[in-house]
Amino acid sequence: MKFTNALIGASPRHYIDLARACEAAGFDSVSLSDHVFSPQELSSAYPYTRDGKPVILADVDWPDPWVTVGAMAAATSTLRFMTNVYILPLRNPFVVAKAVGTAAVLSDNRVSLGVGAGWMKEEFDQMEQPFSARGKRMNEMIDVLRSLWSGGMVEHHGDLYDFDPLEMRPAPSEPIPIIIGGHSDAALRRAAERGDGWIGVAYSVDELLEHCERLRLMREDAGRAAEPFEIYASPQAAPSPDLLAELAAAGVTNILTSAQQALAPGSDPDDLGAAREAIATYGELFLGAP
Repeated sequence: MKFTNALIGASPRHYIDLARACEAAGFDSVSLSDHVFSPQELSSAYPYTRDGKPVILADVDWPDPWVTVGAMAAATSTLRFMTNVYILPLRNPFVVAKAVGTAAVLSDNRVSLGVGAGWMKEEFDQMEQPFSARGKRMNEMIDVLRSLWSGGMVEHHGDLYDFDPLEMRPAPSEPIPIIIGGHSDAALRRAAERGDGWIGVAYSVDELLEHCERLRLMREDAGRAAEPFEIYASPQAAPSPDLLAELAAAGVTNILTSAQQALAPGSDPDDLGAAREAIATYGELFLGAP
């Protein structure tokens, strides 16, 4: 089982130091969250809480993921980087392809693109992207990204994006995994049919196992059961050897956690020492497990 440490909540000024700490502790990767801004007035309902209110939004730093990946990649050698999640239909696909492709080249292919459809209409309005069509646009954007990253002259003629032959350089030397988040039927089907994996956060073990089974059946229906597929999951339970074995049997490949929040809850985001100690302790406690 691999482990990914989420850096959200820590001060971005310490991200490079924390990336080094994660690499030393044995984490496979770190994850970065994404919002362009936090509105003063929020009308959109957050889909992952019962009351529709986001757990984290205001008074939290949201550094640009790809600028941050570039800095952290230069300071590490084996650590991978992923987004959890990048709001894909909020952006232009060419801008995304250029940023992520460049990060992959400069990091020697240590990048995975975790994407979601987004939930905050206020962001889409300010970015001048239609909120209602975001799912359909995201599906086609995935095809566009893979085409642009493939190297050489490519063209695309779809319902929403249309371009004649062109070439984007530099192109990554390996495919960039696209990992898809969300637990709606549409999100799970998108992951099963189009993605290289799925991201599931903050579920009970039973809920997580149910989502994994739904994904397995959808992937079978799509004829993709034999293809490699990663599942990043945040079970609401400590990662004991028995639990890890149960999750691995269900298809989970990566535990997505936050060592800082798990072992140093309530600590000052600017307290680099507390965050580094939590990461090191988490590594000693759990990263040697099978």
